[in-house]
Amino acid sequence: MTEYILFSIITLLLSILFSMGGAGSGVALIPVLNFLGLDFSVAKAVGLFAGASTTITSSIMNIRRKVIEYSFVVPIASMMLLFAPLGAYSSSFINEEIVKFLFMLMLFYSATMMMFGKKKVLFHVESRSALFLVGAFVGYLAGLLGVGGGNILVPLLALLGFEPKKVAVAVSFVVPFSALGSFFTYASYIELDWMLLLCIALSAIIGGYIGNYMMHFKLEQKSIKKLMALILYGLALKLLFHFLF
Repeated sequence: MTEYILFSIITLLLSILFSMGGAGSGVALIPVLNFLGLDFSVAKAVGLFAGASTTITSSIMNIRRKVIEYSFVVPIASMMLLFAPLGAYSSSFINEEIVKFLFMLMLFYSATMMMFGKKKVLFHVESRSALFLVGAFVGYLAGLLGVGGGNILVPLLALLGFEPKKVAVAVSFVVPFSALGSFFTYASYIELDWMLLLCIALSAIIGGYIGNYMMHFKLEQKSIKKLMALILYGLALKLLFHFLF
């Protein structure tokens, strides 16, 4: 019971902070849970379930508001739904240390994107085929690492020249496809504590609502994102220390 309370409090705090910064907390939650003793694959599944629980609400709200451009999101979502489970399944055949190393690189990447703000456009891509390729690449990588994929997808689409507002709406729509597809794949071959999943999912939902509510108080987004980046840098450095010593 003490373990459930500890994990729930950590999830709540991370969800509040990352929701205030407009991001999902799974990327930070997974290494924290692993450091506290959860098996890495179990931590990934738990993080995915928590992420899906919070992002589904945003997806439904965007559908009701009719702000989703389906010609843009469907190619990405369909590929992520297909390739995220493949990435999650292939994780069972890849040495865990390799997956952890890739996760560490993703933490450094995500932290750097948050810390230094705007991303320069490298290409202006308008082809639908490019969206299918992006969805496949991000979906597979997200499934392998056990994340929803939003922290990879947002900067990638920005680098390809897509409009930020369109990207934000698209990510809120497609992440649940990736997260749920990956989660059920992990659940098919690892043993999960469903009570722990429920506690963490409820904490993530509550934290997400609190964080979204606090966003309306004109909090300095740059400062929040820098704090998030520092947390991710800290987690990445702890993983790096694990590999070096």
